[in-house]
Amino acid sequence: MTDTTQDWIGAEVKNNDVVLFMKGSPDFPQCGFSGQVTQILNHVGVAFKAHNVLESDQLRDGIKQFTNWPTIPQLYVKGEFVGGCDIIREMFEKGELRSFFEQNGVVLEEA
Repeated sequence: MTDTTQDWIGAEVKNNDVVLFMKGSPDFPQCGFSGQVTQILNHVGVAFKAHNVLESDQLRDGIKQFTNWPTIPQLYVKGEFVGGCDIIREMFEKGELRSFFEQNGVVLEEA
């Protein structure tokens, strides 16, 4: 992995309020975990930028090293790593996810 990849990932998470690194796209997830996170984010009403890690080995390896987190998907909010599918699903099931976004200044669409 190159410093360029790390710099690019850093810029993406810094310059976008909500970024999801996933397998596939929001319209066509390529794994069940990426699909679950996409569905949850859509249900909560948060706009997010998605990156398909399957399009680049450098990106797929780079995102894992960037956070030192071994799995994908990975969700970032306001430049901070939030977690993967299990964490996002747990926050959603506990009713914490919507308020988490609101507390971090992320505008949500009305459900």
